[in-house]
Formats: sequence, structure tokens, C-alpha cells
Amino acid sequence: MKSILIASTSTVHGSGYLEYLLDELKLHFKSAQEILFIPYARPGGISHDEYTKTVSKAFEKIEKTVKGLHEYENPKKAIQNAQAIFVGGGNTFVLVNQLYKNDVLTAIKSAVTSGTPYLGTSAGSNICGLTMNTTNDMPIVYPPSFKTLGLVPFNINPHYLDPIPGSTHMGETRETRIKEFHAYNTQPVIGLREGSWLEVKDDSLKLKGTLDARIFEFGKAPYEIETNTDLEFLK
Repeated sequence: MKSILIASTSTVHGSGYLEYLLDELKLHFKSAQEILFIPYARPGGISHDEYTKTVSKAFEKIEKTVKGLHEYENPKKAIQNAQAIFVGGGNTFVLVNQLYKNDVLTAIKSAVTSGTPYLGTSAGSNICGLTMNTTNDMPIVYPPSFKTLGLVPFNINPHYLDPIPGSTHMGETRETRIKEFHAYNTQPVIGLREGSWLEVKDDSLKLKGTLDARIFEFGKAPYEIETNTDLEFLK
């Protein structure tokens, strides 16, 4: 049975790393003692070891241990044997490039579809969609492909921001950029606001958290859905 949490962010304003999700993660990872962490996105240029330590401290609060994928000689085997998987945030281009370089995308998808619990935040959530083309990140490296895990049948825009009334910012809004994406692509896109996540339990797919999400479907006007909404209609 698939068990996936796709979170917009690892940290909401005023709380520590993963703190807002810890109660949810106790349940999500109840069958796992050790979490396999994939630190490839390397936010802010920190090392894989430093990133893994940050994650370990958070999971200590729910009595889970963490080991980084970079610590294994055979990453594919580590993924196949993992009790649970967490892919953290950072730069999606860097993350996807490294996943292709180590040839582990298929191994991750196989493990998750076979029942290994998965958590993604930010870039780690972006890769749950059909492609990474709706990331907010700068293309600082060039991965072999923009195709990602396809664990859900749409694309994701983490950290979705609404236009600010009265703002003098002259650049594109997130909504404008997603509409530009739909000039060349037809799959739906979910704009996930900070503190929201998608919960996949086998064939069930729901929006969770305290905020609404914005849905963009090809050829339709964008619209809002409330938390706890069943998203089966997007399959």
C-alpha cells in the first residue's frame, strides 16, 4: 500500500525543522525505526553530512534514527532495503541531476509503490509529480531529463504564493508562471501553500493542513480547494 506525504515545506514560520509535521510523521513512519534520507538537493551549499545531521535532530524528537543515502556504497540497494525514505528540499535541478547520475529514480519509485513510506518536502515534493517543470528553482545544473517519479498524476508547485495586493513587484506571479507552463503542457498543477501537504494512502489522495490549495487545470480558470478535499478527480 502506498504511503506518501508530499509537503510544501520543511519549516513553517515560527517553528523548527519539520516541527509542524512531527505528529503526522509519528503515524506516517510508525512501522520504521530508521529513515533513509536523500540529501542531494543540498540547500544553501551545506554538505550532505550537515544536512543529514539537521534531519536527524528533528527525527530524534519522535525517536527515529536517520542515515543519509550518501553514506552507502550502493545507493540502489540502500533504497531497496530502506524502512522509510525522506527526500529533503533545496534546489530541484541539483536533486534531480544527482538522482539521475546515481540511477536511483526507478529504485525510489519501485520502493514507494511497493509500500515503503515516503516523505518529500519542497524539492523532494516536486519530484513526486510527473515532471519537475513547475519548480520555483533556478536551473543551476542541467539534469538529463525533467521527468521525475510520477507518484501522483499531476505536477506540484511547492511554496505557492498568492499575489500581494498593492505590491509594486513587476515580475511574474506564480499563477502567471503556471499558466505559461500550460501553454506547452496539459497536466494539472497543484499550488501547495506553506504548511500544507498531500497525503497518499494507496488509492486515496487528499489535501491536508490548515490552508486551501490552488488548482490549475489545462484550459480552465484556476480555482481553490479546501483542506481535507479528496483529489481523486485529478487522477
